[in-house]
Amino acid sequence: MNYSLKCLNCGTIYDPKDVMYTCPKCGPRLGTLEIVIGEYPRYPSFDLKSKGIWAFSEFLPLDEDHHEVPLFIGNTPIYEKKSLAQKMGLSDLWIKDDGRNPTGSYKDRATAMAISKAKSLHVNTIYCASTGNAASSLAGLTAASGMKSIIFVPKTAPEAKITQLLVYGATVMAVDGTYDEAFDLSMEIGNEFGWYSRNSAINPYLLEGKKTGSMEVAVQLDFKIPDFAIVSVGDGTVVSSIYKGFKDMKMAGLTDKIPKVIGVQSEGANAVMRTFESGHFDRPIDIDAHSMADSIAVGKPRDVLKACKWVKESGGYFVSVTDEEIGKAIIELARETGVFGEPAGAAAYAGLKKIAKSIQGKSAVIFITGNGLKDVKSARNFTSQVNYVKPDPKDVKDVLRKIGLI
Repeated sequence: MNYSLKCLNCGTIYDPKDVMYTCPKCGPRLGTLEIVIGEYPRYPSFDLKSKGIWAFSEFLPLDEDHHEVPLFIGNTPIYEKKSLAQKMGLSDLWIKDDGRNPTGSYKDRATAMAISKAKSLHVNTIYCASTGNAASSLAGLTAASGMKSIIFVPKTAPEAKITQLLVYGATVMAVDGTYDEAFDLSMEIGNEFGWYSRNSAINPYLLEGKKTGSMEVAVQLDFKIPDFAIVSVGDGTVVSSIYKGFKDMKMAGLTDKIPKVIGVQSEGANAVMRTFESGHFDRPIDIDAHSMADSIAVGKPRDVLKACKWVKESGGYFVSVTDEEIGKAIIELARETGVFGEPAGAAAYAGLKKIAKSIQGKSAVIFITGNGLKDVKSARNFTSQVNYVKPDPKDVKDVLRKIGLI
Protein backbone atom coordinates (compact mmCIF):
# COMPACT_ATOMS: atom_id res chain seq x y z
CA MET A 1 0.00 0.00 0.00
CA ASN A 2 1.21 3.50 -0.84
CA TYR A 3 1.16 5.63 2.32
CA SER A 4 2.80 8.49 4.20
CA LEU A 5 3.04 9.60 7.83
CA LYS A 6 1.41 12.85 9.00
CA CYS A 7 2.00 14.59 12.33
CA LEU A 8 -1.33 15.25 14.03
CA ASN A 9 0.12 18.32 15.74
CA CYS A 10 2.13 20.28 13.14
CA GLY A 11 0.88 18.63 9.96
CA THR A 12 4.32 17.70 8.59
CA ILE A 13 4.25 14.82 6.10
CA TYR A 14 6.99 12.19 6.34
CA ASP A 15 8.16 9.34 4.15
CA PRO A 16 7.93 6.07 6.13
CA LYS A 17 11.63 5.49 5.45
CA ASP A 18 12.56 8.72 7.27
CA VAL A 19 10.60 8.37 10.52
CA MET A 20 9.84 5.28 12.58
CA TYR A 21 7.72 6.37 15.53
CA THR A 22 6.90 10.06 16.19
CA CYS A 23 7.38 13.53 14.68
CA PRO A 24 10.92 14.73 15.50
CA LYS A 25 9.69 18.32 15.60
CA CYS A 26 6.90 17.81 18.11
CA GLY A 27 8.32 15.05 20.29
CA PRO A 28 6.88 11.73 21.47
CA ARG A 29 3.77 13.08 23.24
CA LEU A 30 2.31 15.57 20.76
CA GLY A 31 4.11 14.26 17.67
CA THR A 32 1.83 11.25 17.24
CA LEU A 33 1.67 10.22 13.59
CA GLU A 34 -1.22 9.21 11.36
CA ILE A 35 -0.88 6.73 8.52
CA VAL A 36 -2.29 8.46 5.43
CA ILE A 37 -3.35 6.14 2.62
CA GLY A 38 -2.16 7.36 -0.78
CA GLU A 39 -4.87 5.66 -2.81
CA TYR A 40 -7.81 3.62 -1.54
CA PRO A 41 -8.47 0.25 -3.21
CA ARG A 42 -11.28 0.47 -5.77
CA TYR A 43 -12.82 -2.99 -5.57
CA PRO A 44 -11.73 -4.61 -2.30
CA SER A 45 -13.10 -7.95 -1.17
CA PHE A 46 -13.05 -9.07 2.45
CA ASP A 47 -12.65 -12.76 3.25
CA LEU A 48 -12.93 -12.49 7.04
CA LYS A 49 -13.60 -16.18 7.55
CA SER A 50 -10.26 -17.39 6.23
CA LYS A 51 -8.04 -14.32 6.65
CA GLY A 52 -9.21 -12.45 9.76
CA ILE A 53 -7.50 -9.05 9.99
CA TRP A 54 -5.43 -9.76 6.87
CA ALA A 55 -8.65 -9.52 4.85
CA PHE A 56 -7.95 -5.77 5.08
CA SER A 57 -4.38 -5.97 3.75
CA GLU A 58 -5.13 -3.46 0.99
CA PHE A 59 -5.89 -0.91 3.73
CA LEU A 60 -2.84 -1.69 5.87
CA PRO A 61 0.71 -0.24 5.68
CA LEU A 62 2.37 -3.58 5.03
CA ASP A 63 5.69 -4.33 3.38
CA GLU A 64 5.81 -6.62 0.35
CA ASP A 65 7.36 -9.42 2.39
CA HIS A 66 5.13 -8.82 5.41
CA HIS A 67 4.91 -11.47 8.09
CA GLU A 68 1.50 -12.77 9.17
CA VAL A 69 1.35 -14.09 12.74
CA PRO A 70 0.56 -17.82 12.55
CA LEU A 71 -2.47 -17.46 14.83
CA PHE A 72 -5.95 -16.49 13.64
CA ILE A 73 -6.71 -12.90 14.65
CA GLY A 74 -9.91 -11.01 13.98
CA ASN A 75 -13.29 -11.98 12.55
CA THR A 76 -14.49 -11.88 16.14
CA PRO A 77 -18.24 -12.35 16.60
CA ILE A 78 -20.76 -9.54 16.60
CA TYR A 79 -24.10 -10.17 18.27
CA GLU A 80 -27.34 -8.36 17.59
CA LYS A 81 -29.32 -7.82 20.82
CA LYS A 82 -32.78 -6.63 19.87
CA SER A 83 -34.44 -7.29 23.24
CA LEU A 84 -31.74 -5.36 25.10
CA ALA A 85 -31.96 -2.56 22.52
CA GLN A 86 -35.70 -2.36 23.10
CA LYS A 87 -35.20 -2.28 26.86
CA MET A 88 -32.80 0.67 26.47
CA GLY A 89 -34.95 2.48 23.93
CA LEU A 90 -32.50 1.96 21.04
CA SER A 91 -33.44 1.01 17.49
CA ASP A 92 -30.69 -1.64 17.44
CA LEU A 93 -27.70 -2.78 19.46
CA TRP A 94 -24.70 -4.91 18.56
CA ILE A 95 -21.98 -6.34 20.82
CA LYS A 96 -18.56 -6.86 19.23
CA ASP A 97 -16.73 -9.44 21.34
CA ASP A 98 -12.97 -9.07 20.86
CA GLY A 99 -12.28 -11.17 23.90
CA ARG A 100 -12.34 -14.03 21.40
CA ASN A 101 -8.95 -13.17 19.89
CA PRO A 102 -6.00 -15.57 20.52
CA THR A 103 -4.83 -13.98 23.78
CA GLY A 104 -8.26 -12.70 24.75
CA SER A 105 -8.18 -9.02 23.81
CA TYR A 106 -8.45 -6.36 21.12
CA LYS A 107 -4.69 -5.77 21.47
CA ASP A 108 -3.88 -8.79 19.27
CA ARG A 109 -4.83 -6.70 16.24
CA ALA A 110 -2.13 -4.14 17.05
CA THR A 111 0.51 -6.68 18.02
CA ALA A 112 0.15 -8.43 14.67
CA MET A 113 1.11 -5.19 12.93
CA ALA A 114 4.03 -4.59 15.30
CA ILE A 115 5.43 -8.06 14.63
CA SER A 116 5.03 -7.63 10.88
CA LYS A 117 7.02 -4.37 11.00
CA ALA A 118 9.70 -5.76 13.32
CA LYS A 119 10.20 -8.75 11.01
CA SER A 120 10.61 -6.42 8.03
CA LEU A 121 13.29 -4.52 9.95
CA HIS A 122 15.00 -7.80 10.94
CA VAL A 123 14.56 -7.01 14.65
CA ASN A 124 13.85 -10.10 16.74
CA THR A 125 13.04 -8.49 20.10
CA ILE A 126 9.95 -6.40 20.80
CA TYR A 127 9.18 -4.55 24.01
CA CYS A 128 6.22 -2.77 25.53
CA ALA A 129 4.80 -1.33 28.72
CA SER A 130 1.34 -2.53 29.58
CA THR A 131 -1.27 -2.81 32.28
CA GLY A 132 -1.87 -6.36 31.05
CA ASN A 133 -3.58 -6.92 27.69
CA ALA A 134 -0.93 -5.49 25.36
CA ALA A 135 1.62 -7.47 27.35
CA SER A 136 -0.17 -10.82 27.08
CA SER A 137 -0.83 -10.13 23.41
CA LEU A 138 2.83 -9.40 22.72
CA ALA A 139 3.99 -12.42 24.73
CA GLY A 140 1.65 -14.82 22.94
CA LEU A 141 2.11 -13.57 19.40
CA THR A 142 5.90 -13.26 19.61
CA ALA A 143 6.05 -16.81 20.94
CA ALA A 144 4.06 -17.98 17.92
CA SER A 145 6.36 -15.99 15.61
CA GLY A 146 9.64 -17.20 17.09
CA MET A 147 10.54 -13.81 18.56
CA LYS A 148 11.52 -12.48 21.99
CA SER A 149 9.47 -10.09 24.10
CA ILE A 150 10.53 -7.85 26.99
CA ILE A 151 7.55 -6.58 28.95
CA PHE A 152 7.26 -3.88 31.61
CA VAL A 153 4.13 -4.01 33.79
CA PRO A 154 3.13 -2.32 37.04
CA LYS A 155 3.52 -4.92 39.79
CA THR A 156 -0.19 -4.41 40.58
CA ALA A 157 -1.25 -5.99 37.25
CA PRO A 158 -3.74 -8.86 37.76
CA GLU A 159 -2.09 -12.21 38.47
CA ALA A 160 -3.94 -13.92 35.61
CA LYS A 161 -2.39 -11.49 33.12
CA ILE A 162 1.12 -11.82 34.53
CA THR A 163 0.78 -15.60 34.49
CA GLN A 164 -0.14 -15.42 30.81
CA LEU A 165 3.13 -13.61 30.12
CA LEU A 166 5.22 -16.18 31.94
CA VAL A 167 3.45 -19.09 30.27
CA TYR A 168 4.30 -17.64 26.86
CA GLY A 169 7.95 -17.24 27.87
CA ALA A 170 8.18 -13.44 27.98
CA THR A 171 10.80 -11.64 30.03
CA VAL A 172 8.72 -9.73 32.58
CA MET A 173 9.80 -6.59 34.45
CA ALA A 174 7.24 -5.90 37.19
CA VAL A 175 7.82 -2.24 38.00
CA ASP A 176 7.25 -0.92 41.51
CA GLY A 177 5.31 2.05 40.17
CA THR A 178 2.47 3.14 37.91
CA TYR A 179 1.81 2.18 34.30
CA ASP A 180 3.09 5.58 33.24
CA GLU A 181 6.39 5.00 35.07
CA ALA A 182 6.65 1.56 33.48
CA PHE A 183 6.06 3.17 30.08
CA ASP A 184 8.83 5.74 30.49
CA LEU A 185 11.23 3.08 31.77
CA SER A 186 10.47 0.78 28.83
CA MET A 187 11.15 3.55 26.33
CA GLU A 188 14.51 4.35 27.88
CA ILE A 189 15.68 0.73 27.96
CA GLY A 190 14.13 -0.21 24.61
CA ASN A 191 15.79 2.67 22.80
CA GLU A 192 19.16 1.90 24.39
CA PHE A 193 19.15 -1.69 23.17
CA GLY A 194 17.51 -1.11 19.78
CA TRP A 195 14.45 -3.27 20.39
CA TYR A 196 11.26 -2.64 18.42
CA SER A 197 8.56 -0.72 20.31
CA ARG A 198 5.02 -1.98 20.70
CA ASN A 199 4.01 1.00 22.83
CA SER A 200 0.69 2.69 22.10
CA ALA A 201 0.78 6.08 20.33
CA ILE A 202 4.56 5.93 20.04
CA ASN A 203 4.19 3.38 17.24
CA PRO A 204 1.71 4.62 14.57
CA TYR A 205 1.34 1.18 13.00
CA LEU A 206 -0.45 -0.24 16.05
CA LEU A 207 -3.53 1.85 15.36
CA GLU A 208 -3.66 0.44 11.83
CA GLY A 209 -4.02 -3.06 13.23
CA LYS A 210 -6.63 -1.91 15.70
CA LYS A 211 -8.72 -0.16 13.05
CA THR A 212 -9.58 -3.56 11.59
CA GLY A 213 -12.07 -3.99 14.46
CA SER A 214 -14.39 -1.29 13.18
CA MET A 215 -13.75 -2.30 9.57
CA GLU A 216 -14.97 -5.77 10.51
CA VAL A 217 -18.11 -4.28 12.01
CA ALA A 218 -18.82 -2.55 8.69
CA VAL A 219 -18.43 -5.80 6.76
CA GLN A 220 -20.35 -7.90 9.30
CA LEU A 221 -23.28 -5.45 9.21
CA ASP A 222 -23.33 -5.44 5.42
CA PHE A 223 -21.91 -1.88 5.36
CA LYS A 224 -24.88 -0.44 7.29
CA ILE A 225 -23.16 1.69 9.92
CA PRO A 226 -24.65 2.23 13.42
CA ASP A 227 -25.29 5.74 14.69
CA PHE A 228 -22.94 5.32 17.67
CA ALA A 229 -19.79 3.31 18.41
CA ILE A 230 -18.90 2.95 22.09
CA VAL A 231 -15.56 1.79 23.48
CA SER A 232 -13.47 2.11 26.65
CA VAL A 233 -10.45 4.46 26.67
CA GLY A 234 -7.03 4.24 28.32
CA ASP A 235 -4.13 5.59 26.27
CA GLY A 236 -6.50 6.68 23.50
CA THR A 237 -5.30 4.45 20.66
CA VAL A 238 -8.25 2.05 20.51
CA VAL A 239 -10.88 4.80 20.46
CA SER A 240 -8.87 6.55 17.73
CA SER A 241 -8.67 3.33 15.74
CA ILE A 242 -12.43 2.86 15.86
CA TYR A 243 -12.83 6.22 14.13
CA LYS A 244 -10.01 5.53 11.64
CA GLY A 245 -11.45 2.18 10.55
CA PHE A 246 -14.89 3.61 9.89
CA LYS A 247 -13.33 6.63 8.16
CA ASP A 248 -11.25 4.46 5.84
CA MET A 249 -14.33 2.49 4.81
CA LYS A 250 -16.19 5.72 4.04
CA MET A 251 -13.22 7.21 2.16
CA ALA A 252 -13.08 4.06 0.02
CA GLY A 253 -16.73 4.60 -0.88
CA LEU A 254 -17.91 1.45 0.89
CA THR A 255 -20.10 3.17 3.49
CA ASP A 256 -21.99 6.44 3.69
CA LYS A 257 -21.22 7.62 7.22
CA ILE A 258 -18.99 7.47 10.28
CA PRO A 259 -20.69 6.77 13.61
CA LYS A 260 -20.39 9.16 16.51
CA VAL A 261 -17.62 7.66 18.62
CA ILE A 262 -18.18 7.64 22.39
CA GLY A 263 -15.13 7.08 24.58
CA VAL A 264 -15.75 5.65 28.04
CA GLN A 265 -13.29 6.20 30.87
CA SER A 266 -13.15 5.20 34.50
CA GLU A 267 -13.98 8.10 36.80
CA GLY A 268 -10.61 7.64 38.50
CA ALA A 269 -8.67 7.57 35.24
CA ASN A 270 -10.40 10.07 32.96
CA ALA A 271 -7.43 12.12 31.75
CA VAL A 272 -8.48 11.98 28.08
CA MET A 273 -12.00 13.12 28.90
CA ARG A 274 -10.66 16.04 30.94
CA THR A 275 -8.41 17.11 28.08
CA PHE A 276 -11.28 16.80 25.60
CA GLU A 277 -13.59 18.92 27.73
CA SER A 278 -10.87 21.55 28.23
CA GLY A 279 -10.82 22.16 24.48
CA HIS A 280 -7.02 22.35 24.47
CA PHE A 281 -6.04 19.03 22.94
CA ASP A 282 -2.37 20.01 22.66
CA ARG A 283 -2.18 20.54 26.43
CA PRO A 284 -2.87 17.10 27.92
CA ILE A 285 -4.19 17.00 31.47
CA ASP A 286 -2.37 14.26 33.39
CA ILE A 287 -3.69 12.75 36.60
CA ASP A 288 -2.88 10.12 39.20
CA ALA A 289 -5.02 7.28 37.82
CA HIS A 290 -6.80 4.63 39.89
CA SER A 291 -9.42 2.12 38.72
CA MET A 292 -10.44 -1.50 39.05
CA ALA A 293 -10.35 -1.50 35.23
CA ASP A 294 -6.58 -1.92 35.08
CA SER A 295 -6.48 -1.99 31.27
CA ILE A 296 -7.64 1.64 31.10
CA ALA A 297 -6.07 2.94 34.33
CA VAL A 298 -3.84 5.44 32.53
CA GLY A 299 -3.00 8.82 34.03
CA LYS A 300 -0.67 10.08 31.30
CA PRO A 301 -2.34 9.00 28.04
CA ARG A 302 0.04 8.91 25.07
CA ASP A 303 -2.52 9.10 22.25
CA VAL A 304 -4.57 11.89 23.80
CA LEU A 305 -4.20 14.31 20.87
CA LYS A 306 -5.40 11.81 18.30
CA ALA A 307 -8.22 10.55 20.52
CA CYS A 308 -9.57 14.02 21.23
CA LYS A 309 -9.30 15.26 17.63
CA TRP A 310 -10.90 12.21 16.06
CA VAL A 311 -13.69 11.75 18.58
CA LYS A 312 -14.58 15.40 17.99
CA GLU A 313 -14.45 14.91 14.21
CA SER A 314 -16.90 12.04 14.55
CA GLY A 315 -19.32 14.23 16.49
CA GLY A 316 -18.81 12.10 19.58
CA TYR A 317 -17.67 12.77 23.12
CA PHE A 318 -16.37 11.13 26.30
CA VAL A 319 -18.15 9.94 29.43
CA SER A 320 -16.82 8.54 32.68
CA VAL A 321 -18.22 5.78 34.89
CA THR A 322 -17.49 4.71 38.45
CA ASP A 323 -15.84 1.44 39.44
CA GLU A 324 -19.17 0.45 40.97
CA GLU A 325 -20.90 1.02 37.62
CA ILE A 326 -18.18 -0.98 35.84
CA GLY A 327 -18.50 -3.89 38.27
CA LYS A 328 -22.28 -4.02 37.87
CA ALA A 329 -21.85 -3.75 34.09
CA ILE A 330 -19.67 -6.89 34.03
CA ILE A 331 -22.51 -8.89 35.57
CA GLU A 332 -25.37 -7.31 33.63
CA LEU A 333 -23.55 -7.59 30.30
CA ALA A 334 -22.88 -11.28 30.92
CA ARG A 335 -26.46 -12.03 31.96
CA GLU A 336 -28.08 -9.96 29.22
CA THR A 337 -25.83 -11.02 26.34
CA GLY A 338 -23.71 -14.02 27.38
CA VAL A 339 -20.53 -11.99 26.84
CA PHE A 340 -18.13 -11.96 29.82
CA GLY A 341 -15.97 -8.85 29.58
CA GLU A 342 -13.08 -7.80 31.76
CA PRO A 343 -13.61 -4.51 33.65
CA ALA A 344 -12.24 -2.33 30.82
CA GLY A 345 -14.41 -4.11 28.27
CA ALA A 346 -17.53 -3.88 30.39
CA ALA A 347 -16.84 -0.17 30.94
CA ALA A 348 -18.18 0.40 27.42
CA TYR A 349 -21.48 -1.20 28.44
CA ALA A 350 -21.57 0.97 31.57
CA GLY A 351 -21.04 3.96 29.30
CA LEU A 352 -23.94 2.94 27.07
CA LYS A 353 -26.23 2.69 30.08
CA LYS A 354 -25.19 6.19 31.09
CA ILE A 355 -26.03 7.78 27.72
CA ALA A 356 -28.94 5.54 26.66
CA LYS A 357 -31.62 8.13 27.48
CA SER A 358 -29.89 10.72 25.31
CA ILE A 359 -29.69 8.48 22.22
CA GLN A 360 -33.21 7.08 22.18
CA GLY A 361 -34.23 5.60 18.85
CA LYS A 362 -30.64 5.39 17.62
CA SER A 363 -28.48 2.33 16.87
CA ALA A 364 -25.21 1.50 18.59
CA VAL A 365 -22.34 -0.97 18.60
CA ILE A 366 -20.30 -1.68 21.74
CA PHE A 367 -16.73 -2.97 21.54
CA ILE A 368 -15.88 -5.41 24.34
CA THR A 369 -12.10 -5.27 24.26
CA GLY A 370 -11.06 -7.99 26.70
CA ASN A 371 -12.18 -11.35 28.07
CA GLY A 372 -13.49 -11.50 31.63
CA LEU A 373 -11.33 -14.51 32.48
CA LYS A 374 -8.35 -12.15 32.55
CA ASP A 375 -9.55 -10.65 35.82
CA VAL A 376 -12.01 -12.95 37.59
CA LYS A 377 -11.21 -11.43 40.98
CA SER A 378 -12.83 -8.12 40.06
CA ALA A 379 -15.93 -9.82 38.67
CA ARG A 380 -16.22 -12.03 41.76
CA ASN A 381 -16.71 -8.97 43.94
CA PHE A 382 -20.04 -8.32 42.21
CA THR A 383 -21.50 -11.84 42.05
CA SER A 384 -23.72 -13.74 44.46
CA GLN A 385 -22.19 -16.26 46.86
CA VAL A 386 -21.66 -19.98 46.28
CA ASN A 387 -24.12 -22.28 48.02
CA TYR A 388 -22.13 -24.92 49.91
CA VAL A 389 -24.08 -28.11 50.61
CA LYS A 390 -23.55 -31.57 51.99
CA PRO A 391 -23.87 -34.60 49.67
CA ASP A 392 -27.47 -34.94 50.79
CA PRO A 393 -30.63 -34.17 48.72
CA LYS A 394 -32.35 -32.76 51.81
CA ASP A 395 -29.56 -30.21 52.28
CA VAL A 396 -29.82 -29.15 48.63
CA LYS A 397 -33.59 -28.72 48.92
CA ASP A 398 -33.22 -26.69 52.10
CA VAL A 399 -30.91 -24.27 50.29
CA LEU A 400 -33.17 -24.09 47.23
CA ARG A 401 -36.12 -23.35 49.50
CA LYS A 402 -34.16 -20.69 51.37
CA ILE A 403 -33.21 -18.80 48.20
CA GLY A 404 -36.72 -19.11 46.77
CA LEU A 405 -36.13 -21.51 43.89
CA ILE A 406 -38.62 -24.11 45.19
